[in-house]
Amino acid sequence: MNKKELRDKYLKLRLALSPEELARQSQIICDSFFSLIDLTKIRTIHIFLPIDSKKEPDTWLIIDRLKKEHAHIRVSIPKIDDANRLENLFFKDKQQIAVNKWGIPEPQYGEPTPTKEIDLVMVPMLAFDQAGNRVGYGKGFYDAFLKECRSDCKKIGLSFFEAIENIKDIQPHDERLTHAITPARIYTF
Repeated sequence: MNKKELRDKYLKLRLALSPEELARQSQIICDSFFSLIDLTKIRTIHIFLPIDSKKEPDTWLIIDRLKKEHAHIRVSIPKIDDANRLENLFFKDKQQIAVNKWGIPEPQYGEPTPTKEIDLVMVPMLAFDQAGNRVGYGKGFYDAFLKECRSDCKKIGLSFFEAIENIKDIQPHDERLTHAITPARIYTF
């Protein structure tokens, strides 16, 4: 399947999840994340904030657990800037978050996060393949951002669904994941 077909199919599948199933699967993804990564070596994690209307995995579970159990880790969250690029700001508390005109929660203020300080990026996606290629919403925000990250930065996609064999229309600018976490398993690429 190509990216457009995958976007349509997997967004429909995700929107069909009940609130209970969404919560259950998000908790499994959260638990798997904490079993995957040795967080003692991580100083800064970039985490997308879930778009409720698109039933994305609930990354607040991961943020809350990081704050409670791993105080040495700084959490960075994205905002779309005026040039339509991801700007990253350190997360302080939920008071700095507001939903923008596209329904995306993002920080309204905060200390900028230098991209080179980010050790791990949690990447939103709709689908991914067995080679670590992903399909997002098609705007290219994360591909551009991931190109700026250090070469040793972990790039972890979160999905409620398993990998497909391959995405037909991968482009040279598409950035691959290093890992993907689903409720059923953890993939390493």
